[in-house]
Amino acid sequence: MNVNELKDGERSDGFLYVRVASRRTTKVGKAYLDLVLSGRDAVAVTAKDWDYNPEVVPPAPGDVVFVSGRGNLYNNKMQLIIDEWRLSVPEDCIDVADFVPSAPGDPQAMLKTVQKAVAGFRDDSIRNIVTQLLREACADDALLTAPAAVHLHHALRSGLLYHMTTMLKMAEAVCGIYPFLDADLLLAGVVIHDLGKLKELNIESSGVATGYSTDGKLIGHLVRGAMDIERVSKEVKASPERAMLLQHIVLSHHGKTEFGSPVLPKIPEAEALSLLDLFDARLFQMEAALSEVEDGGFSEKVWAMDNRELYKVPSGGESQGELFELTNPFS
Repeated sequence: MNVNELKDGERSDGFLYVRVASRRTTKVGKAYLDLVLSGRDAVAVTAKDWDYNPEVVPPAPGDVVFVSGRGNLYNNKMQLIIDEWRLSVPEDCIDVADFVPSAPGDPQAMLKTVQKAVAGFRDDSIRNIVTQLLREACADDALLTAPAAVHLHHALRSGLLYHMTTMLKMAEAVCGIYPFLDADLLLAGVVIHDLGKLKELNIESSGVATGYSTDGKLIGHLVRGAMDIERVSKEVKASPERAMLLQHIVLSHHGKTEFGSPVLPKIPEAEALSLLDLFDARLFQMEAALSEVEDGGFSEKVWAMDNRELYKVPSGGESQGELFELTNPFS
């Protein structure tokens, strides 16, 4: 079911993704179910099951349900009035990734790219630390589906892996341009700098982050990441100095104290990581803001980009010119 196709008074049925579900009671004490659902078009709609049986366990956020109901225009907004609903079952062959924004590319392929990079580290201490952290992140396939944020950059199913693999490509290129950089340190920083988000965010099985966990609110992913490095480095008997450098990279990767880093980057690898992280985040946000804008048009003001209205440059089209021979104008 596509939510944007709902019409007032018309019946519709199909599978929808549950964003919010809660039991409520009317003024006269009758139980009903209040939901926010979305379809494959990612459009959300408020839904009501007025005949809800309070003995039935309601669906949970992240579930996919089959719904039969009708559109209802209320206060100039479309609602869905539910007649019947049921949880999806394996026989329905439903892929939850069809209902939530997802990163481009295969998550398994992205994970293999990361694992290959880690396996290529020459420094035993760095490789062993990162391998163990990556192993923990992959428990229950958490890393395969995790987003990188609740909102803003890479808030997608598998967005954390997408962010990681994009940064790996950039970091490898940067190391080729600036060979004085310690490639193991920089690439390791790329892989582990946001792994603390797996504990910082409340993440549904669908790969949607619904908010911040207690750990995220009280500690945060930078400090949690540094703590995990400390713990794992002792488990794998890694060099304390190399572990400390990795901790510094994680703690400083937001670049400024006002952005949450308790310490500023003090080694080139930490500076490079911070800049690459910002670069990837900003271009992602620009691409997202311009995705629905026509060529030659402006986006709405983008809060995360200093309230800028972004301009979408028209495509140049095919060149009509002929090849010409370059000449030296100074000869």
